[in-house]
This record gives sequence, C-alpha cells and structure tokens, in this order.
Amino acid sequence: MIEVNEVSKYFGEKKVLKQISTVFEEGKVNLIIGRSGSGKTVLMKCLVGLLFPEEGAVLYDGRDFHRLSADAKKMLRSEMGMVFQGAALFDSLTIQENVMFPINMLQKDKSDEEKLERVNLCLKRVDLQNANNLYPAELSGGMKKRAAIARAIACNPKYLFCDEPNSGLDPKTALIIDQLIIEITHEYGITTIVNTHDINSVITIGESISFIYEGNMEWRGNKDNVLISDNELLNDFIFAQPLTQKIRDLS
Repeated sequence: MIEVNEVSKYFGEKKVLKQISTVFEEGKVNLIIGRSGSGKTVLMKCLVGLLFPEEGAVLYDGRDFHRLSADAKKMLRSEMGMVFQGAALFDSLTIQENVMFPINMLQKDKSDEEKLERVNLCLKRVDLQNANNLYPAELSGGMKKRAAIARAIACNPKYLFCDEPNSGLDPKTALIIDQLIIEITHEYGITTIVNTHDINSVITIGESISFIYEGNMEWRGNKDNVLISDNELLNDFIFAQPLTQKIRDLS
C-alpha cells in the first residue's frame, strides 16, 4: 500500500499540489484522474521520486520514501516497474534486449539462461512470444505498449506505475491494454497506479480512483460509484466525454 499524506509541491511561488492525501491499495488498479494541468503527473513524479514534495510524505508500506537513505531508496526503486507514455522503448535494442534491460541492471546474479527464461515468460504473458528479435520500429502502437508492460514486470515489481498507457491508441487496442493491466495486477498482487484521463479506463478498471482538480484532491471512490457521484467537478470531468454521456443518457 502507498499512502500520500498532506503532500504539497511548489514550482517557484506556484503551488501545484495542495496538501494531497490519498491511498493506493495493494493488489488493485488505482487511477489518478483529472484534466490536463490538474497536477496528476506531478503527483506521480512525487510517488516515484522524480520530484521531491516540499510538504507531506509518501509512505510505501510505512516507509517514508523521500526520507530514506540513498541505499534504501535504491532498494525501494528496485521494487518498482514503470510503463511510460509512448512506451519509451530503446529503438536500437531488440524487444528481447529491451525486456532484459532492467534484469541486467537489477538482477546481475542471475545466469543468462535464467534471464532469458524470465524475458520469454514476460513476453508470453503479454502475447508477444514471437517478437524477441524484432525492433520497436517493427511493432504497432499496441504491441509497443505490451512490450513496455513486459519490461515493467520483468523484475517482478511490487509497485507498477503506468503513465497514460492508452495514449495514442485506438479504442479497441486501449481496451486490450486496460485488460492486460488489470489481469497482471491481480495475478501478481501488484499495487498498480495509472495516471489517465481516459474515461473508458475509469469505468472499466478503476478499482480505486483519486480525482485531482487544480492541485486539490477532490474525490475518492471507484468505478462503481464514479458515475453517480454528487461531486460537480467530477461530473463535469466525467460527463464531458462522449462515451459516458451516452451512458448517462441511457441510465
């Protein structure tokens, strides 16, 4: 479990996060949602240590991440997997080499055979078992995202972070990625945090949802009650989307 307690983040005199408090639950898909510029990306960067909050704390199973020693932070980061927006695969490496990259970095004690076995297991899990020797340029957008997920789970992380995983994908492919994320989360008992403004993701995989508006934590809930909330700011965000407007009209 990851707890965010009264976290504030400033850029100069501008307060981008305003005493944010929320909980990301173990073994569930936790979404951070909000409009562009709401602060959700800044919050995720604070969670993974790319930014340091001026106030508050981020607790990983009770460990205050930003106040750990350098060695303890390194150890905690080894428990994290990351799916970047746009996949962020290394163009000059094959898919096999991309997935093996974090294993080589973090699990140097493994033999070459053990590393390859883990790579093949991860590729099979995302249905890319025949893509080992392909390069990212030879893959479709959806295949790249699946390869990025395989790389993110290569070291069997305890925490999985996904930054706009459906960005640039068609609706059908986005649904496939959503299903893969929720399946992997449940299979491995991962604490998964997804930064998104994709309303389809909200209403299909949002087991725990934190809605941010202008740097404030405005609402917490899940996919079962997000469409019936009486929070006006959340409703403005949700029902501005074509799909959910249709759902609202039919309800």
